[in-house]
Amino acid sequence: MPLGGSMHLVMFDIDGTLIQSCKLDAMCFSDTVNSILGIEIKNNISDYTNITVSGILDEFIAQVGLMNRRDEIHHRVKDEFARRVNLELKVTPVREVEGAISFINQLKGRQDVEVSIATGGWEDSAQLKLKSAGFDISGIAFASASDHFQRTKIMQVSESRCKCKNFISKTYFGDGVWDKKACIDLAYNFVLVGERLEHSKQIDNFLIQSQVMSHIGI
Repeated sequence: MPLGGSMHLVMFDIDGTLIQSCKLDAMCFSDTVNSILGIEIKNNISDYTNITVSGILDEFIAQVGLMNRRDEIHHRVKDEFARRVNLELKVTPVREVEGAISFINQLKGRQDVEVSIATGGWEDSAQLKLKSAGFDISGIAFASASDHFQRTKIMQVSESRCKCKNFISKTYFGDGVWDKKACIDLAYNFVLVGERLEHSKQIDNFLIQSQVMSHIGI
């Protein structure tokens, strides 16, 4: 690996970016919260301030006046959510966004790139989904909503866990407006995966690797 100062950081979101799992997540999360609290959580995540599972859960707990039980609720919801995700994956494994596994492996083989992951989901369930889709993320810096409730902080934690400490460029692949906002706040190059919003740098999938690499700038 080259000395610090000649490395590019390429960071990825997971759900909707590397794997096709947004519907699974939404279903399992709402069902979990309802089963534990007996209260239905609204599905329009854009209504929340911090679009991570821990951030959404925090805001919901405050709305329904249960902050005195915050730690207990977080623990129970996180564990039950992972259990439900695991059960669903045994029946229907999630699929990669086309070409994502090959692209990650190609980046891991480069000497001028370090790959990392920063997801708004909890670590346990995120790892289950990646494994189900066939990803090998060994040796990749990883941060999640288990580390912090703010997406920018999760990205910073992921970067801090990288081997290199002085990148010449930082790129983040994500699928949501919250990803774009976090990249603006942190001065990351943002590449949109999918068509959930308008953005100048956009890909539908990772099949045409030359196109994807051009958005990174290497």
